[in-house]
Amino acid sequence: MQRNIAIYGKGGIGKSTVSSHLAAFWGLNGLKVALIGCDPKRDTTLLLTGNRRIKPVLQALKNGENLQECFFRGYANVLCSEIGGPEPGVGCAGRGLLLAFEVIDRLGVLRDTEIVLYDVPGDVVCGGFVVPMKRDSEVYIVTSGEYLSIYAANNICNGARNSGTRVGGLILNSKFDLELERRIVEEFAEAVGTELVGEIPYLKRLKECEISGKTVFQLSGTDYEAGIFSSIAQRIFKSRPSRKVEGLEDEELIEIFGKFYSSSFSQTQNSQKE
Repeated sequence: MQRNIAIYGKGGIGKSTVSSHLAAFWGLNGLKVALIGCDPKRDTTLLLTGNRRIKPVLQALKNGENLQECFFRGYANVLCSEIGGPEPGVGCAGRGLLLAFEVIDRLGVLRDTEIVLYDVPGDVVCGGFVVPMKRDSEVYIVTSGEYLSIYAANNICNGARNSGTRVGGLILNSKFDLELERRIVEEFAEAVGTELVGEIPYLKRLKECEISGKTVFQLSGTDYEAGIFSSIAQRIFKSRPSRKVEGLEDEELIEIFGKFYSSSFSQTQNSQKE
């Protein structure tokens, strides 16, 4: 039975990096995997294609071009595709997603795939970006411990609730203080009804990945980094989320952050007095 897994999160939080490494790990372990980029920037699949830009589905549709050119076998035999989007200020990317998925389903290119990963912008409220959720998907949210990242994650939880979608958990991509961010994300996860399924500390190696268009699995001397992504991929593969989440009110979010930052401030003040 095909599994659909949608990776959501605030823009720039690392969804594409996480999605690419999940896809690569499962592909390396013999599974038939597809990675579909749903961001108009069409940069989801670069780590699997050696920074090759795949022709986006919406562009091919608009120009009457060969749709088969929109699907490319990347690293670990992952089937890569980018939905694309309209030019800035023109058209609706959400409506484009609806149309693109209709075409993909009609082509049947995902028919024999065991896992389909969708990389989706999470700070866009347009209903079209909920489409991947509605494809019987399990949702995983990439977030840091920063307020705006958690705020976006909270909105995604509400979108999942409204569409009746299961949220499998949160993936922490640390930006400033792993221990503090872990505590914040765990607190938020418990409050909305899900869990933290993995954490990624700041990794310099990921900059090398971006430049070379490769995953950490392809670079030498990256056993530590590879282990981080492997662990997350294995945990997601073994899970079968069934709980529905409930996003928090703004005041409740602020209360979580106030508690942690007030505590950190008090500890700093006390240490200075000592």
